[in-house]
Amino acid sequence: MPQVGGGREHGNSEEYDVEMRQVATLNRLAGPTIGGSGKVAGRIRHRGADLLVTGHALAQSTSLGEALTLISQLADASLPLRGQAVFRTDREVLKCVGQIGFRDGEDDALRLPLGTIHPAAQVARTGRPVFLASPQEYRDRFPSAWQLGGQKRYEAWAFLPLTTYSQLTGVWMAAFDAPVQMADGLGPLLVTMARLLSQSIEQSYDGQADRALSQGLRSSMSRIAPGVDGLTVAARYVPTGGGLMVGGDWFDSILLPSGRLGVVIGDVQGHDVRAAGLMSQLRTAIHAYAAEGHGPDAVLVRASRFLTSLDEGRFATCIYLEADPATGILRIARAGHPHPVLRLPDGTCLLKHVRGGLPLGLDLGEDDYPVSVLSLRENEILMLCTDGLIESGGHDMYSGWLRVRNALAPGGPEDLDGLADRLLDAVVSPSPSQAGDQPGASFTEDDIAMLLLRRDPSDVHANRTGRHLRLTLEQDQAQGLADARIEFQGLLHDWARPEQVDTVLLLVSELLGNVLIHTEHAAVLRAEISGAAQGRRRLRVEVTDRSDEVPHRRAPGELSSSGRGLVLLDVLAHRWNIRPEPEGKTVWFEIDEEGPAEP
Repeated sequence: MPQVGGGREHGNSEEYDVEMRQVATLNRLAGPTIGGSGKVAGRIRHRGADLLVTGHALAQSTSLGEALTLISQLADASLPLRGQAVFRTDREVLKCVGQIGFRDGEDDALRLPLGTIHPAAQVARTGRPVFLASPQEYRDRFPSAWQLGGQKRYEAWAFLPLTTYSQLTGVWMAAFDAPVQMADGLGPLLVTMARLLSQSIEQSYDGQADRALSQGLRSSMSRIAPGVDGLTVAARYVPTGGGLMVGGDWFDSILLPSGRLGVVIGDVQGHDVRAAGLMSQLRTAIHAYAAEGHGPDAVLVRASRFLTSLDEGRFATCIYLEADPATGILRIARAGHPHPVLRLPDGTCLLKHVRGGLPLGLDLGEDDYPVSVLSLRENEILMLCTDGLIESGGHDMYSGWLRVRNALAPGGPEDLDGLADRLLDAVVSPSPSQAGDQPGASFTEDDIAMLLLRRDPSDVHANRTGRHLRLTLEQDQAQGLADARIEFQGLLHDWARPEQVDTVLLLVSELLGNVLIHTEHAAVLRAEISGAAQGRRRLRVEVTDRSDEVPHRRAPGELSSSGRGLVLLDVLAHRWNIRPEPEGKTVWFEIDEEGPAEP
């Protein structure tokens, strides 16, 4: 057996001292190493160190067979251990659930009533060990058990209780092929070994239960609805959580009344099995609230109260939306979750900033979850994901977003499953150059959940090349000006003349700001790019509000803080005008991409 602390340098003296105290304690438990004759063996074994090493290994074992194999490696001349069996109490029956060192049919077929006169049954009834130092002692004390066979080729036996979850749940039998004397310190050693085996079995049961739970949860997520006529869904999940098959991330799609589709994605705090259990409860609750017909805001309010009622001290982020396949209208509510991404038919990706509230499980007070409305056109794809997709591999939200955008942009919208696979591969299986930038980094250090929602074309001639932007800015959303600028930068990410992008951002800020400052209505912005060839495209921007007051051109003074909107349009836009509407007005402008860049 390897010796703890032998042949190595100890950089941490405190850690080394703790380890040596553990060895000394186990040496006292093990007693002197003495053979069956009572003489000290020729080679003094560091039995405490052996037990410490075996204990560390048992803590990592994942099955009963592995644990028994590790214990068998302690056998030597002073511990002639040749056979082991573990019996588990099952109601009123004791049955062998694992063995090593016995011939087939010797002990693994044992199934005994607890009232049987048998050493294992006696230990299960009383909780006290039974040591049998010779075949004659076995035959005298348990004659009927001796007649069962399978014991006659051994010379001594020990039956010890196994305690898991603070209850006696089984019996460990150790069989020796040479005489041993329990009084020579072997008894305390075997008791210590039984305690280590009990701990290993308990951890193994926990791991099996965790894996069974996570496997069931993952299987349930694979059965989400594929969508409805007009809307297609593709979803992917990559777990971590220390070997679990599912963690706190989840997604779901829900068939709603009137043919609508509900889509949800979320992330419960933590990566352990408790997070997985909470995720399952929260996912079920949201599914039920949505199926009852509640709107997105009401679903999240109820889900937050539900999570709070569990009193687990954890929160969850979430996005829930309901989609109308006939119109493509999405009504979205967000609870502290990353913003969705809109992929246009030509591959352009926009980070859509939607209003949101606090994560689920936190005290909302008087706040709730505002609902944002987004129109999904044919062949457009909305991507929802958890932060693991963005931040894995050492990325932050910004660099991770760029990686997602680059992976999501290529190709057409037809193969939604292929698009999901390619996006996941770019994150989970990075290119060699990416891996070289992050040596030794784990690219799955967090759970990853991702869902793609596509509005399907109504006919084969649907436009697949258009690029557009739609957003509504309410009076209480002045911070939305910054979000609008970010989305425009995404819309014009490949514009041939970069200086024009700054011009567009300035004009958009002016038009939206004028509505917020000079009216009491919301600003509805629409932008569209026409023309397929880069360098020869045209951008048209329209801002509509419901105010009948028509803006007038003014000559602002040098220190004036306003009055420059129409002046800037006249100087910077290639074309612009004001169009009266049945209710309100629309101010629009156009910018042509063609022409040489200014020096």
